[in-house]
This record gives sequence, structure tokens and C-alpha cells, in this order.
Amino acid sequence: MRISIIIPVLNEAEALTAHLQKLQIARAQGHEIIVVDGGSKDKSQHLAEPQVDHMLASKPGRAVQMNKGAEVASGDVFLFLHIDTILPDDGLAAIINSINPGDSVWGRFDVRLSGNRKSFRVIETMMNWRSRISGIATGDQAIFITRNLFQRMHGFADIPLMEDVEICRRLKKTRSPVCLPQRVVTSSRRWELRGTFKTIWLMWRLRLAYWLGADPSSLARQYR
Repeated sequence: MRISIIIPVLNEAEALTAHLQKLQIARAQGHEIIVVDGGSKDKSQHLAEPQVDHMLASKPGRAVQMNKGAEVASGDVFLFLHIDTILPDDGLAAIINSINPGDSVWGRFDVRLSGNRKSFRVIETMMNWRSRISGIATGDQAIFITRNLFQRMHGFADIPLMEDVEICRRLKKTRSPVCLPQRVVTSSRRWELRGTFKTIWLMWRLRLAYWLGADPSSLARQYR
């Protein structure tokens, strides 16, 4: 089973090289790496090109970028990976072991925040519980979807925020997600920069507004 790792980026030159180097083992195992750049002004494309199977250019927006990556992906499973999220060593094997041939499956990993604050341990635990209970994953949890199911869903909706929540709402109508206990490590920088409680309040407020029908474009402006 081949996995296509699809990574949307925008001005991520500082983190990109180290992140892609960690994924070269996956390429050696026959998996595929696709980076989709949303118009970076730094050296992101130049740095990524030698370390990927496809280096694509796109208009900005994670949904648009990930859909573009999926268009050229050749894998049986699409793994949508944020640039600040690191897979566990056994991450790809865990995905493969969770899928039987011909299955239409989707899922995500548990998450760990990179910072050492005690509050981060509480936050990540609540994130993982919330995801299991609700059947909704976020992009930080490295969502994976089999090719056949992704195509049936017609990809991500072209919205500037909440594209992960939106596709999960559609996916869970077909079947519940595979919730892998292995943990991806995602950057805690937004929590550290904005403040823990301010970030929690912002994210819950935006999600509530989205569930109540708010325009994702308006929510994206508030997020930024």
C-alpha cells in the first residue's frame, strides 16, 4: 500500500528542510511526498524541490493546495500533513495496518503539543478526547483518507478556514474515523504567541460560529 503525503506550505523555508529530511525514509520505502506551495515569497519551493516527488504551485489556501496535491497523487491513501506536524516513526505503518485492501477509510492520529508546559498536556488530552467523541479531526492531527473515499467526497471544500472540520462532517456520515493512538507532534507556537487561554477561547469561539453557520471567510479574518 502506497501513501501520498501531501503538504501545503506558504513561506515555510525555515522549517521545510528539516521537516522533509525526516520524511525521506518514507520515500525510500516507496511512499510519495507532494509539496504544494501557495505563493511563498521565500525559498520554500527551491528548498523543497530536491526532497519531494512533486513540487506544485497553487493559489494560497490549504483546501485549494491540498486538493491540487491530491490531483497528482498516485498513492492508495492520501495523508494531509501540516508543515509544523511531525509523524511518529511508526506513523505510516500504523495507517497501513488500519486499512484492509479495498476499504474506504479515513482517520487521524492523536496529537501532542511540542511545548513542555503542563497546560499543554491538558489541552492535547482534551483535543484527543473531543475528536474521539465528536468524530471530527483537525489538520494538526494528520488526517488520512483512502483515495477512493476522497474522490467520492470530491475533496476539500474551497473555503479559507475550517476545511478540515467541513470534510470530517461529510466523512463521518460514511463511517467513523480510525483514531490512531500513535501521537503526531504539532507545534505549540500559536499557543505560546497568543497565550494559552486566549487561543482556547479563539478556537472554540470560531468553531461554534462555524457550527452556527458563520461565513468561513469572516472566520478566517478573525483567526488571522
